[in-house]
Amino acid sequence: MSALSEPVFSKPLQHPVDQQLLENINSYLHTLSPQEVLRWGLENLPNLHQTTAFGLTGLAQLDMLSTITSCPPPLIFIDTLYHFNETLELVEQVKRRYGRDVHSYRPEGCETTADFEKMHGERLWERNEAAYDYLVKVEPARRAYAELDVRSVITGRRASQGASRKSLQPLEVDSTGLFKLNPLFSWNFSAVQTYIKEHDVPRNALLDQGYKSVGDWHSTQKSGEGDDGERAGRWAGRTEKTECGLHEDYFTLRLQMLKNKREAELREKDEARGDGAKHGLTGTAAREVIV
Repeated sequence: MSALSEPVFSKPLQHPVDQQLLENINSYLHTLSPQEVLRWGLENLPNLHQTTAFGLTGLAQLDMLSTITSCPPPLIFIDTLYHFNETLELVEQVKRRYGRDVHSYRPEGCETTADFEKMHGERLWERNEAAYDYLVKVEPARRAYAELDVRSVITGRRASQGASRKSLQPLEVDSTGLFKLNPLFSWNFSAVQTYIKEHDVPRNALLDQGYKSVGDWHSTQKSGEGDDGERAGRWAGRTEKTECGLHEDYFTLRLQMLKNKREAELREKDEARGDGAKHGLTGTAAREVIV
């Protein structure tokens, strides 16, 4: 059988991309190794960056890139302010090992957890999980993409992680026109672990303490005996929760965020009106209470 030929198009690939061309590209990328997919991305995708939370897949890709090119794509790390200390220590270890700079983005207007909780209250993930995901992950990522003029990103997603990732393709285009390259889309967890061991790639110390997948400290716990899935321990007991927001539809999330904000404003006005009526205020005096 003859090898599938590489699709021809004007480089770099631009959005909007014809659906048939995207399918042809994915058919071709299915025949390549992760290293070859990465090399293809470097040669064909516009303003490519790597977004990573420094999980095993992202680390394996980072290591592969260090052997493929002397100018790897810039790294973007979303610091939610709720990462484990071990994750933050790993970021510094990676910087030293690979001599890389990392573009770190935090929730808007916040440098510390105290800043965030002063602005949005404590334990927002319990009160409004969608708002939390948007504020600590989605908005900082979109701000990074805008400030760095990111047109394409390398992600650490794999089909074997299940849920919405089961049908993952090597290359995707999201609703904003961002190209997402998934070089290890076909690898399972065991293959990633083997690569990490064989190449002595730095890894999160929590993985040696019973954790399978590491996210924010409040939504991550050790995997129990018999737990299934590569992401066991993330959002434990929440079968409907499989993504943190970064790989969900941006416009849907933003619309929900604006709706929540508007509802909160209306509640505040209603409460203010109630306070005004309770104190016998009418007309201008009541309006002053609302303002």
